[in-house]
Amino acid sequence: MSASWINKLNESDSRLHKEDVILQALEASVLGSTNAQIFLGLTKACYNPYVTFGVRKVLDTVGIIDAENPWSEFNTLLTMLSHRDLSGNAALDAINEMSERFDSIEWNTFCAPVIRRDLRAGISDKTINKICKKTEYEIPIFGCQLATNSEGRPEMKGTKRLEPKLDGVRVLMMVIPGASEGITTVCYSRNGKVFENFGHIEEQVRNNWIKIARGHQNALINGFVLDGEVIGNTFQELMRQARRKTDVQADDSVFNIFDIIPLSDFREGHWNAQLYKRINILEHIRHVVDTMPNVELLPHIMVDLDTAAGKDQLERYAKDNVNAGFEGIMIKELEAPYICKRSTDWMKWKPTLTVDLEVVGVEEGTGRNLGRLGALVCHGVDDGKEITVNVGSGFSDADRDDYWTNRNLVIGRTAEVLCDVITQNQDGTYSLRFPRFVRFRDDK
Repeated sequence: MSASWINKLNESDSRLHKEDVILQALEASVLGSTNAQIFLGLTKACYNPYVTFGVRKVLDTVGIIDAENPWSEFNTLLTMLSHRDLSGNAALDAINEMSERFDSIEWNTFCAPVIRRDLRAGISDKTINKICKKTEYEIPIFGCQLATNSEGRPEMKGTKRLEPKLDGVRVLMMVIPGASEGITTVCYSRNGKVFENFGHIEEQVRNNWIKIARGHQNALINGFVLDGEVIGNTFQELMRQARRKTDVQADDSVFNIFDIIPLSDFREGHWNAQLYKRINILEHIRHVVDTMPNVELLPHIMVDLDTAAGKDQLERYAKDNVNAGFEGIMIKELEAPYICKRSTDWMKWKPTLTVDLEVVGVEEGTGRNLGRLGALVCHGVDDGKEITVNVGSGFSDADRDDYWTNRNLVIGRTAEVLCDVITQNQDGTYSLRFPRFVRFRDDK
């Protein structure tokens, strides 16, 4: 049974054990094992970030044995779900009907988890691809355009588009036309994880998708991806709501769009249309976006960094955005295509802050840092803000050994801490984003 492979995976939490089970399945599939081929093929469908089935509540069955287990028809069902040929009640009815044609152990252990896209077997796409790389079972890697730090870059020249660097969550919304059931929208993180709590934004896009798709001579009619940032009242609250399963309160979050890509090109990992052409598409649909209360186009300016005036404008723009509460600015090359990887076509500039705080506690590390320093607990007031933060990075191995051995001498010293930004907690106190230890300031 295909479910037996899941049971084998769960026999041990060891990574090496799980890799060995996948290798056994791959070797069996090469030798013609239908069982192993089904297991690997459906595992790929489960972990493929570009495939969604639009259904989460899949019921288990009880006591069904000696069923026909029609794997080919189950594959057909998955295809129909992923293409949205089946959705809503029709999808649920088809799934329930299919469940009765499988042994309960096969359905509950393997089929239903595949539809839920959660095998609960302690493996990831990286685990699978380590063994199945360059085979038909290799899982596509989700990617998007990523930025490089701008400091010292020779590419900081010519005409650039500048945008605020928002303090939110990167969201890539796939807009997928269905053959018979309208449109599906799925929000992904930059790493391909599905966000399920931005339904109000997805609904607004669904209601206007055809106007957006036809906003560029039907080039987007077969689906597209909106690339942007969702922001809320605070970063911390937004992160809590983004993946919450119950008591979700994300209706005030806003999706700020800064790029648009045809779905097929996004899945290929690049679109050759230059940024200025993609901006023109967004500007052409601005009147549609303006009708959506929780969707906006990200504001921007253009500067010529080959001129002194342009460089001054960039500095003023960066300073104004930081003062307005943004993380910094984005700097984008107008002639560049959209490429799903990190490059200097997009660059980021954000300030770093240093804060002097008193060490009020020392925490032991875990894993490789067991028996030595894990983090310094720091507290103090900066610019009227009471800050408490655990600082766990910026230490060498020698530092961790020394500070843990002499932890009684560390408490009370002043630590200089580098961070991206000071953030406010719900209780009114403050913390630091990405704190890194710099040095002790015994002069303070």
